[in-house]
Amino acid sequence: MTTPTPPAPAATVPSAPQTLTRPRRLAPGDRVAVIAPSGPIDATRLEAGCAILRSWGLEPVVAPHVLDVHPRLGYLAGSDEDRAGDFRQAWLDPTIAAVICARGGYGAQLLCDLLDWDELRAAPPKLLIGFSDVTALHEQLAIRLGLASLYGPMGAGSSFVGDPATSEHLRRTLFDPAGVTTLTGPQAGPLVPGRAHGITAGGCASVLATECGTPAARPSFAGTILLLEDVSEQPYRIDRILSQLLRSGALDGVSGVALGSWEACGPADRIRDVILERLGPLGVPILWELGFGHSPSTLTVPLGVPAVLDADAGTLTLEVPALADRTE
Repeated sequence: MTTPTPPAPAATVPSAPQTLTRPRRLAPGDRVAVIAPSGPIDATRLEAGCAILRSWGLEPVVAPHVLDVHPRLGYLAGSDEDRAGDFRQAWLDPTIAAVICARGGYGAQLLCDLLDWDELRAAPPKLLIGFSDVTALHEQLAIRLGLASLYGPMGAGSSFVGDPATSEHLRRTLFDPAGVTTLTGPQAGPLVPGRAHGITAGGCASVLATECGTPAARPSFAGTILLLEDVSEQPYRIDRILSQLLRSGALDGVSGVALGSWEACGPADRIRDVILERLGPLGVPILWELGFGHSPSTLTVPLGVPAVLDADAGTLTLEVPALADRTE
């Protein structure tokens, strides 16, 4: 396989366009590439995830380096170049309809500067699915390719293979997106009341904060319904993450905030206090625990589509389906 050549860094990175192209919805018979852009993969869970995809009538195509482990940095699924090469190969393959990440962890943001985004932009639009540190790739798809994507469970993830509600919500989003336009969770409710309209964006809070100031980061989330969640970050670290986003100016002009899970982040009331202290002064609606992220059961949430956030009702309502009809 040809190793991708790192392109020259862009002088400036534009904000994501307000209207993003939605990839088409899937249908039985579609081929779906499974890649490992971040941490090492459990082979047993990978096979279980692929079995679920097959049961939906999809054909999973496991990328060549999915089960690799970096020879020195054991927290990475192989070398940066091989992980980037798998992404590139899948994205440029015209027979692949979607790319699903096998797991998160750490490492996806290392791919951003190894990929030739002009080359990827020339390929037909396709769907990216993943969450956690895949946030970095979602952001690049929005900024550089103008593509909507899905912040959802991963092919070898514990929630995908172990929780039927999680896999079913992804299946419905992929095959019948028009039937899944109102998102809510059992704990969803107002942290700051109100309604807001914007384009969905965001993901894992710590990844977004880490990206601030890099050549590949968008300068502002103005006009967005910002999705935020994280895992294993204690309240003081969540404070630091939110403060970095605020001080960088990235949150200036945000329309509303929809929060996901804060698994293993400490007592919920302390997390709520931190979020209210830091994000409350934005003066926008904030919805608590919509039901996406690192929790044992999770929703699939589209990124890059117009939506209405109703914190009082505990809902995020998409104004268009997550994916385009196959005839569009």
